[in-house]
Formats: sequence, structure tokens, C-alpha cells
Amino acid sequence: MKKYILTALITLSAIAIQAQEINWVTLNEALVLQKESPKKIIMDVYTNWCGPCILLDKNTFHNPDLVEYVNKNYYAVKFNAEGTQDITYKGNTFGNPNYDPKKANKNNSPHEFSNYMGIEVFPTIVFFDENGDYITPLKGYYNAQQLELYLKMFNEDKHKEINTQEKFNEYFEAFKPSFKS
Repeated sequence: MKKYILTALITLSAIAIQAQEINWVTLNEALVLQKESPKKIIMDVYTNWCGPCILLDKNTFHNPDLVEYVNKNYYAVKFNAEGTQDITYKGNTFGNPNYDPKKANKNNSPHEFSNYMGIEVFPTIVFFDENGDYITPLKGYYNAQQLELYLKMFNEDKHKEINTQEKFNEYFEAFKPSFKS
């Protein structure tokens, strides 16, 4: 009997831990999923050697409120800006022909898709709309409450109404974060 209870507790713990994980997919997968069920895309652009990228993953992307919100409202993509994954976007295929396996955890060759998007700072969080069209990048580290503002702004299409710095400032001042720290 003790064995069954222990097994049940371990299983429930594993489910609870998994429930607090973002459902990461590749960009190629997210673009296919959008055709079946339109949602915006949030893409974490990182490198293996980037300290703030590791903190973003460890702290921000494991915040339970943020995880729940992202899983419900977005397709979440992790993209190694110096990796080897082929990306097909808007009819073009991007790779990393100069990748050096010896530098896997060091500063390596930039992926062609990183160059295409103009990403030079890590981490960068990129948002795409329901059609896979590029919205904007957020450069640097954000905690869950800071990122919440943008997650909700883009998900609710508020960014379409914000066309001046003053309007953004108004939105920013009025925004009340609800994600726990």
C-alpha cells in the first residue's frame, strides 16, 4: 500500500511540475499550429553562453502566472540564435552554415534567421501576430511582471492603438500587473 501511495505522490508531483512549464515548440511548428488555431507567437531568442538568457529561462519563464498565460494565449518558441535548426519563414529557409560544433557553448556563428530579424542582443523576446507576421522585439532581460505588460498588450491588440510615446506612457501608467513575483 505504501508503494502505491508513494508512486501516486511521485506521479502527481511530476504532473504539477510539468504544469508549470511553458509548452515550447519550434518556430516551424508554431507557424503550422497557427493555421489550425490562430494565436500569437512569443519567441525567446537566446544563446548558450548568455547569462541573462539563463536567468530569463530560470526566473521569468518559470513564473506560474506567466506560464499559464503564455500556454493559454501564445505559441511559445525557443530559438537558439547561434544554433543549427533550419527555419522556414515567409517562403525562405534560414540555417547556420558557419556553425562550429567546437564552439557550441561559446560565441558562435549567428543563425541566418537572427540576422534576418536584426537581433544582436541576447536575450531578445520577439512577438509575431496570428499570421506569423513580425510585431516587435524586446531586448534584454524582463521579469514576469515587466513581461506581463507586453504579453497582455500584444494579446489584446492594444499595440495597434499605441502610435506615440505618450500613448505608450499612458498604457504603461494605467497597467496593473497581476502576475505574482
